[in-house]
Amino acid sequence: MTATTGAAPAVGLAVRTRRWRSPVVLWVLAVASLAGFAGSVAGDERAGFTLSEAEAAVPLPAVDVPSRAAIVVLGVLALAVAGYATWRAVRGHRLGGPWLAVFGVLVVAAFLVWAVSGNTISLVNLLRGSVFLAVPLAFGAMSGVLCERAGVINISIEGQLLAGAFASAVTASLTGSLYAGLVAAVVAGVLLAALLAVFAIRFVVDQIVLGVVLNVLVIGLTSFLYGQLLVRDQDLWNAPGRLQRLRIPVLADIPIVGPVLFDQTIIVYAMYLTVAVLSFLLFRTRWGLRVRAVGEHPKAADTAGIDVNGLRFRNVLYGGAVAGFGGSFYTLGAVGAFGEEMTAGQGFIALAALIFGRWTPVGALLAALLFGFATNLQSVLSIIATPIPGEFLLMAPYLATIFAVAGLVGKVRAPAADGVPYRP
Repeated sequence: MTATTGAAPAVGLAVRTRRWRSPVVLWVLAVASLAGFAGSVAGDERAGFTLSEAEAAVPLPAVDVPSRAAIVVLGVLALAVAGYATWRAVRGHRLGGPWLAVFGVLVVAAFLVWAVSGNTISLVNLLRGSVFLAVPLAFGAMSGVLCERAGVINISIEGQLLAGAFASAVTASLTGSLYAGLVAAVVAGVLLAALLAVFAIRFVVDQIVLGVVLNVLVIGLTSFLYGQLLVRDQDLWNAPGRLQRLRIPVLADIPIVGPVLFDQTIIVYAMYLTVAVLSFLLFRTRWGLRVRAVGEHPKAADTAGIDVNGLRFRNVLYGGAVAGFGGSFYTLGAVGAFGEEMTAGQGFIALAALIFGRWTPVGALLAALLFGFATNLQSVLSIIATPIPGEFLLMAPYLATIFAVAGLVGKVRAPAADGVPYRP
């Protein structure tokens, strides 16, 4: 006969923790957008959006909506999403990422209608410019994914982008070949990444301090060479030209999204390919499993026969190649010449995109598109003389960065061994 204790352990019970942060933030944003935007437009004002280009194969009529009514509808839908988030919080569940994306689209659309009231803008040009500006951010974030998934913090993305921009401009100018410039950008990124790998992995230097030092090194070196060579003889050293847009037949004729996604330069198409390939390799191959193992538990990976530091070294070089290639966007894809410190801190925005995207290629791309949209939006709205002060428009990309990383993402977790040196 077996004696029983007074209290039997509960079996199968799950403790659900109610998380109210996201619902509160959503309610505040939804109410603010509904009250603030709808209350500050006249009842007869309208916002216009053109949905296709003049030469489009399938032209679409322009959309002209009553501003206040559109804002009210979008605000009510945002309130409904906030209510759904509250219901899920009561049940102990988080609101999924797709729902957060839907909420963000609703709030941004309400803001856009309010800002455009009394004017007309091209939605195609707004979205195309957003994709265009997101390119270097996406490449920088992909570099971060490759490095940090393997356990190495890459603060030197800014320097790698700038080195790629400089090398691509000079090489393309001297050789007369834009594609040689693309190759040179990759080489420049790899060389800088090799410095990061040697000092961070071999000599166990603090990775954050090292990344900052490398950024300063590249800024100083490129600024010196810019003043000594490029300024004095621009035709020889700094006249690379720009890549032409490559229009993909049929796909480019799809209304709205066609010209946005499939009438771009080769660098933009390379961004699509990089995200797709890296997503597959990282989560569907043995190599990706080893990378994630090294980033999470290097000791266990070493026990399983994986060369931890060797894999980290190679991944840092891969990341440098990706970031260097992305740097060529500034000179060969956008400006057509190198400018002193032309990356302007975008490498740090790429780090924010990396965190916002939860160290995944697709997530980082979506975050880069968000920041690209914020940057392009301030340019578009400044042209139509929106009532928003210009200083706030210039702040828009950085405000988006702060809110995305600190307020909207919630709690994110980096790879467990990120930034932790491994000594066998």
